[in-house]
Amino acid sequence: MSDHLASDNYKVINFKEKLSLFNEQWSPKVIAEMNDYQIKIVKIEGDFEWHEHQDTDETFIVLEGNLRIDFRDGHVTLNRGEMYVVPRGVEHKPFADGEVKMLLIEPRGVLNTGDNDVNSFTATNDIWI
Repeated sequence: MSDHLASDNYKVINFKEKLSLFNEQWSPKVIAEMNDYQIKIVKIEGDFEWHEHQDTDETFIVLEGNLRIDFRDGHVTLNRGEMYVVPRGVEHKPFADGEVKMLLIEPRGVLNTGDNDVNSFTATNDIWI
Protein backbone atom coordinates (compact mmCIF):
# COMPACT_ATOMS: atom_id res chain seq x y z
CA MET A 1 0.00 0.00 0.00
CA SER A 2 1.36 3.44 -0.89
CA ASP A 3 1.92 6.13 1.73
CA HIS A 4 -0.61 8.32 -0.07
CA LEU A 5 -3.40 5.77 0.32
CA ALA A 6 -2.57 5.02 3.94
CA SER A 7 -2.65 8.67 4.98
CA ASP A 8 -5.89 9.36 3.08
CA ASN A 9 -7.63 6.27 4.45
CA TYR A 10 -6.97 7.16 8.07
CA LYS A 11 -7.59 10.90 8.16
CA VAL A 12 -10.30 11.79 10.66
CA ILE A 13 -12.72 14.59 9.73
CA ASN A 14 -13.43 16.91 12.66
CA PHE A 15 -16.69 18.88 12.24
CA LYS A 16 -15.69 21.71 14.61
CA GLU A 17 -12.36 22.17 12.82
CA LYS A 18 -14.00 22.21 9.39
CA LEU A 19 -16.69 24.66 10.54
CA SER A 20 -14.00 27.05 11.82
CA LEU A 21 -12.59 27.41 8.30
CA PHE A 22 -15.42 29.55 6.87
CA ASN A 23 -18.06 32.10 7.89
CA GLU A 24 -20.38 32.21 4.86
CA GLN A 25 -24.04 31.46 5.43
CA TRP A 26 -26.10 29.19 3.15
CA SER A 27 -22.95 28.00 1.35
CA PRO A 28 -22.49 24.23 1.86
CA LYS A 29 -18.92 22.89 1.82
CA VAL A 30 -18.10 19.27 0.95
CA ILE A 31 -16.12 17.42 3.61
CA ALA A 32 -16.44 13.83 2.33
CA GLU A 33 -17.97 11.58 -0.29
CA MET A 34 -19.53 8.17 0.15
CA ASN A 35 -20.27 6.44 -3.15
CA ASP A 36 -22.20 9.08 -5.15
CA TYR A 37 -23.24 11.03 -2.04
CA GLN A 38 -21.59 14.11 -0.60
CA ILE A 39 -21.48 14.99 3.09
CA LYS A 40 -21.52 18.76 3.44
CA ILE A 41 -21.26 21.20 6.33
CA VAL A 42 -23.11 24.49 6.28
CA LYS A 43 -23.90 27.46 8.51
CA ILE A 44 -27.31 29.05 8.12
CA GLU A 45 -29.30 31.82 9.74
CA GLY A 46 -32.57 33.40 8.68
CA ASP A 47 -34.99 32.32 6.00
CA PHE A 48 -34.30 30.38 2.81
CA GLU A 49 -36.57 29.93 -0.21
CA TRP A 50 -39.22 27.33 -0.99
CA HIS A 51 -37.73 24.57 -3.11
CA GLU A 52 -37.87 20.84 -3.82
CA HIS A 53 -35.62 18.12 -5.17
CA GLN A 54 -37.57 15.93 -7.61
CA ASP A 55 -34.84 13.30 -7.93
CA THR A 56 -33.51 12.86 -4.40
CA ASP A 57 -34.19 12.91 -0.69
CA GLU A 58 -32.19 15.41 1.41
CA THR A 59 -30.83 14.73 4.91
CA PHE A 60 -30.38 17.50 7.49
CA ILE A 61 -28.33 16.74 10.66
CA VAL A 62 -28.10 19.56 13.22
CA LEU A 63 -24.73 19.89 14.96
CA GLU A 64 -25.47 23.20 16.75
CA GLY A 65 -28.56 25.38 17.03
CA ASN A 66 -32.22 24.86 16.21
CA LEU A 67 -33.52 24.38 12.68
CA ARG A 68 -37.10 24.58 11.49
CA ILE A 69 -38.00 23.05 8.15
CA ASP A 70 -41.28 24.43 6.87
CA PHE A 71 -43.58 22.45 4.60
CA ARG A 72 -46.70 23.73 2.86
CA ASP A 73 -48.82 21.85 5.41
CA GLY A 74 -46.69 22.06 8.59
CA HIS A 75 -43.10 21.98 9.86
CA VAL A 76 -40.53 20.02 11.85
CA THR A 77 -38.09 21.46 14.38
CA LEU A 78 -34.65 19.91 14.79
CA ASN A 79 -32.43 20.52 17.78
CA ARG A 80 -28.73 19.72 18.19
CA GLY A 81 -28.10 16.04 17.63
CA GLU A 82 -31.27 15.47 15.60
CA MET A 83 -31.84 14.74 11.92
CA TYR A 84 -34.63 14.71 9.38
CA VAL A 85 -34.87 13.34 5.85
CA VAL A 86 -36.96 15.44 3.46
CA PRO A 87 -38.42 13.04 0.88
CA ARG A 88 -37.85 13.71 -2.80
CA GLY A 89 -40.43 15.98 -4.38
CA VAL A 90 -41.55 17.55 -1.08
CA GLU A 91 -41.44 21.35 -1.15
CA HIS A 92 -39.63 22.73 1.90
CA LYS A 93 -37.98 25.85 3.31
CA PRO A 94 -35.30 25.79 6.04
CA PHE A 95 -35.38 28.56 8.66
CA ALA A 96 -33.09 29.37 11.59
CA ASP A 97 -33.74 32.25 14.02
CA GLY A 98 -30.11 31.94 15.22
CA GLU A 99 -27.06 30.42 13.56
CA VAL A 100 -27.35 26.70 12.87
CA LYS A 101 -24.40 24.48 11.98
CA MET A 102 -25.34 21.25 10.27
CA LEU A 103 -24.49 18.41 7.96
CA LEU A 104 -26.28 17.82 4.68
CA ILE A 105 -26.19 14.48 2.89
CA GLU A 106 -27.23 14.41 -0.73
CA PRO A 107 -26.08 13.06 -4.08
CA ARG A 108 -23.16 14.80 -5.77
CA GLY A 109 -24.35 17.66 -8.00
CA VAL A 110 -27.57 18.54 -6.15
CA LEU A 111 -28.13 22.30 -5.96
CA ASN A 112 -29.17 23.74 -2.60
CA THR A 113 -32.07 25.53 -4.30
CA GLY A 114 -33.36 22.29 -5.75
CA ASP A 115 -35.30 22.44 -8.98
CA ASN A 116 -35.67 26.26 -8.88
CA ASP A 117 -33.83 28.39 -11.41
CA VAL A 118 -30.36 29.47 -10.29
CA ASN A 119 -30.71 32.63 -8.18
CA SER A 120 -29.07 34.60 -5.35
CA PHE A 121 -29.70 31.71 -2.91
CA THR A 122 -27.96 29.15 -5.14
CA ALA A 123 -24.55 28.13 -3.73
CA THR A 124 -21.64 26.98 -5.87
CA ASN A 125 -21.44 23.19 -5.82
CA ASP A 126 -18.44 20.95 -5.09
CA ILE A 127 -16.53 23.40 -2.90
CA TRP A 128 -14.32 21.18 -0.71
CA ILE A 129 -13.00 22.31 2.63
